[in-house]
Amino acid sequence: MLFRHASLISLLYLLRQGSASLFTDPTQVANKSYDFVIIGAGAAGSVLAHRLTEHSATNVLLVEAGRSNTDGPDVRDIQVPYFVVDIPPSFDWNYTTVPQKALQNRTLSYPRGYVLGGSTSTNFLFYTRGSSDEFDRLARISGDEGWSWKAMLPYILKASARLLPQLDMTLTLTAHRTTLTAHPTRPQTETLTPPADGHDTHGEVDPAVHGKTGPVLTSLSGNASVLDARVLQTTAELAAEFPFNLDMNSGNPLGVGWLQSTIGHGVRSSAATAFLAQDTLARRNLDVLIGTRVTRLVQTGRRGSSPVFLGVELAQSAAGARVQIQATKEVILSAGSIGTPQILMMSGIGDAGELAAHGIATVVDAPDVGKHMQDHPWVPLQWQVNTNDTLDSINRSPDLLNAAAEIYNATKQGVMANNPGGNQIGWFRLPRNSSVLREFGDASAGPSSPHFELTFGNSFLSFTQPVPAIGSFMSMCVALVAPTSRGSVKLASASAFDAPLIDPAFMQTPSDVATLTEAVKAAQRFAAAPAWADFVIKPFVAAVNTTTDAAIRAYIADQVATFRHPMGTARMSTSELDSGVVDSRLLVENAVGLRIVDASIFPHIFGAHLQAPVYAIAERASDLVKRAHGIPL
Repeated sequence: MLFRHASLISLLYLLRQGSASLFTDPTQVANKSYDFVIIGAGAAGSVLAHRLTEHSATNVLLVEAGRSNTDGPDVRDIQVPYFVVDIPPSFDWNYTTVPQKALQNRTLSYPRGYVLGGSTSTNFLFYTRGSSDEFDRLARISGDEGWSWKAMLPYILKASARLLPQLDMTLTLTAHRTTLTAHPTRPQTETLTPPADGHDTHGEVDPAVHGKTGPVLTSLSGNASVLDARVLQTTAELAAEFPFNLDMNSGNPLGVGWLQSTIGHGVRSSAATAFLAQDTLARRNLDVLIGTRVTRLVQTGRRGSSPVFLGVELAQSAAGARVQIQATKEVILSAGSIGTPQILMMSGIGDAGELAAHGIATVVDAPDVGKHMQDHPWVPLQWQVNTNDTLDSINRSPDLLNAAAEIYNATKQGVMANNPGGNQIGWFRLPRNSSVLREFGDASAGPSSPHFELTFGNSFLSFTQPVPAIGSFMSMCVALVAPTSRGSVKLASASAFDAPLIDPAFMQTPSDVATLTEAVKAAQRFAAAPAWADFVIKPFVAAVNTTTDAAIRAYIADQVATFRHPMGTARMSTSELDSGVVDSRLLVENAVGLRIVDASIFPHIFGAHLQAPVYAIAERASDLVKRAHGIPL
């Protein structure tokens, strides 16, 4: 954890957006009329609120359980990129998992953003779209070509603007290059901004697959690391296994490339800063209510044999007054892969037997609600290194940290303006002749989708081990990208104020254990390349004995943590599944007036850090909603 010093906090200054239409009491909106009520102001909900209110005649209420991202003495802790490893608990739901059977029955911390912007305001800032295979699989199994890579590109690039404003994009991939064709009229979302130090990024990114006019700001690292040259040298020395990839957001992520983070001008760029900025909050047709939970969805009638859910019940404490709001067109659940199934079940939408156990009458028997949860588990590996030029020195020294703060305050540059998770990232597949693939098959979305991920950190990184008091380190985070284990989210009680029972079921299939074991061995091969010969001293003590498969598996059981990417708990019905929760338009099946837009709808785990794919899903969902209700696009 980072050392905080009072003088450091007093030094920091950051741009803040206004709070023109933020409400803090549900009674303030109780008597208003809304076309849409959106539950959850994370990556999806913020996009939906912004896009739907682009048409001035459409009225929207956005409800967020958490706090403001701009008010309070500690808001700097979610705005300064370097502080990402130590987010204060007031911005978090502070969930924990149930004991994990395959992890020595450990109970894991399970962070989720409790603030405007949701987890985009508290995550590790990685901007990764995933492969073309991920979207193509979703289209194939849902029977809806609208989810394909080709069809989703305009929405991905709506979060990924081009060089000129008001352009729509079509991306064409070939074996060795990426080209982009522009089509007029569609607004954009992502903007590739210069790195904090302004260095020439030629050879580090392909600008053709990014934009320059959208609200979500992304950038490459603006703080050089002692690891950079050695990581790149390894891609040359071991090119067959660890090739260089100019831009992994082109649709083919495989290889090692420069990390793109949601940072602009030295400050975190979140769904809140991008889509709920002052000009959006000033819209007369958007109200944003914070600090308020949805206790249940309210049935407001029937249409044929299906219940209509256009009502929402709100409260600010378990014993507090209940306030009901009613939408005229739709209620849209964007509460995330934990909150969405919890709200559905509290509303009588879920497995009938589980609902009855909590005294909840079943309105829609939907056994898949809360089931099929997946997440990306990861393990840390560290090596002691022959240099003092790592971030460990800054993390241990109040004086050095305050000196870095002075640089940041004056220039928005230096280590604090950058992602401490590292400057490069790598995505890899098991080799074609892998015994793991022969035995268990391929769980990935296709040949351009990875099985595992490596990141390269210039310090000691871990959420399961204490930071050493002395020594300089480099770290690799080794993540399982295509796990087959499936867990669940279940109710602990019928109250919205009791945390649900979260079970990601990490490492509970033999294929997951085998694949992550191979990933650890790949990381060890990377660190054993000639580029590291005079740099790496030895593995950190906890990993010294990871020289056999059995030892690696024991290490995995002891060290696995979450990469914070839950999904699948309200999955889309597809051709290969017996059941689901939403259809391909994201409408809740066997109900009327209710749509789900967040990571819970993925029927298979998505091979990426989730914010970029969810932005894209929400952009398309915004158009689906507009078309359904005759709202101009």
